[in-house]
Amino acid sequence: MRTFVGFPAGKLRFTPIPDLFFTEVLPNIEDPAELCVTLYMFFFTHRQRGYPRYMTLAELSAESALLTALAARGGEDAQNPQAALERGAAKAVARGTLLQLVVEGAEGPVTYLFVNTASSRKAVEAIKAAELVLEVRGPVREPRPAAPRPNIFELYEQNIGLLQPLLAQELEEAARDYPPEWIEDAFRIAVERNVRHWRYIRAILERWATEGRDAKPRLEHG
Repeated sequence: MRTFVGFPAGKLRFTPIPDLFFTEVLPNIEDPAELCVTLYMFFFTHRQRGYPRYMTLAELSAESALLTALAARGGEDAQNPQAALERGAAKAVARGTLLQLVVEGAEGPVTYLFVNTASSRKAVEAIKAAELVLEVRGPVREPRPAAPRPNIFELYEQNIGLLQPLLAQELEEAARDYPPEWIEDAFRIAVERNVRHWRYIRAILERWATEGRDAKPRLEHG
């Protein structure tokens, strides 16, 4: 770990963040990638001038400080911070912290991201109405909202059967210990291998936790 020596004396630049972020948004963020992308959007757009203030997804992808922060988590994100960035942005858009517009340009679609402020909402409506033009001209493509991810109890009943009360606490602990995408993938693997037992799914999750998500697949003992 690199030790931080502290903030220096004298005049420093600050990035304002609404209090609502800390009371309404932060307690509900589970994925550090979403947190990193959201905070970086506050940081970057605050330093912009003019109207509207935004970043394209390509611009975010060129920010080495952001990619370094995403890779610092280790695991899959360390190997592919770009995927972590896109996941974090998608979750922030789904939550409503960020706004997204996709404009079809001559060289392909360009994704624009805005912090969801009153000013940004006004700008987005003006862009959709062709009253405000960004640097890439073309039709605006509305983003499709992502389908909500099923929780561990729903996955169990969809793929294994009626949930027994004795298992509820164990599933709740697993939901706290493992990322939602791990749990969903573990259920999918169990179904594909036709081994519909919680202990088999639990073994997959435990192996990923000790050996890494990219560990070579093998048959778990159920």
